[in-house]
Amino acid sequence: MNETKRLIETYIPTQDLLQDRVVLVTGASSGIGRSVAKAYATYGATVILLARSVQKLENLYDEIQEAGYPTPVILPFNLENATPNDYQEMAQNIETQFGRLDGLLHNAATLGSLTPIELYPIQQWYQVLQVNLHSAFLLTQALLPLLKAAPESSLLFTHANEGLQGKAYWGAYGVSKFGIQGLMQILAEELEVNTPIRVNSINPGQVRTPLRNNAYPAEKADTLVKPEMILALYLYLMGPDCDKISGQNFECIAT
Repeated sequence: MNETKRLIETYIPTQDLLQDRVVLVTGASSGIGRSVAKAYATYGATVILLARSVQKLENLYDEIQEAGYPTPVILPFNLENATPNDYQEMAQNIETQFGRLDGLLHNAATLGSLTPIELYPIQQWYQVLQVNLHSAFLLTQALLPLLKAAPESSLLFTHANEGLQGKAYWGAYGVSKFGIQGLMQILAEELEVNTPIRVNSINPGQVRTPLRNNAYPAEKADTLVKPEMILALYLYLMGPDCDKISGQNFECIAT
């Protein structure tokens, strides 16, 4: 693990790291997802941008195109109310267009309420678990055949401190992040034999994002890491340089 940490701390990706790869990023319209999606495009990937906001996705699409990177794909998708059939239809469309998927980053999340379990709104509990956890299961299940069709592929989850140790009042968000870590570990063991898929999670730490601002509205933004400063680990684990590393949760190192 020390060698892995050293590699990540000193990692400099080659410009063609993700050349000709197809990568899907959820929560691509803002925060970490937006920055990572743009970074993947910068290093050669055709990025499928998934989020609810069409306008925000179009803005990112324009930025990527104007920079001369591979043309991305906009995928407006509401994780809260999508049905299993919606996920299967998405997978079929990706297969028709690309025939495979080289990477999938589960990054979309919603905060919910910072409320004692005793008082937690039931409908909001369902909504947070649906967006943060259930959608990751449904999307992964639908896209696994396409990830297996790639020569080698990466399945990544954005984790959080609240999923490492239970904290009072973090409710459904905390539970969903515990679930994400469990899902990552189960998938890593199930896919370690006879598949080309690596499965890992990333804990970005204290990053300046809309979700973080909602959770800590009084926090000074200039004390937080910008999303652009944690991209090295997302690039390392999505590309071929990490070889067969799988089943691990990594802490981001700001650069």
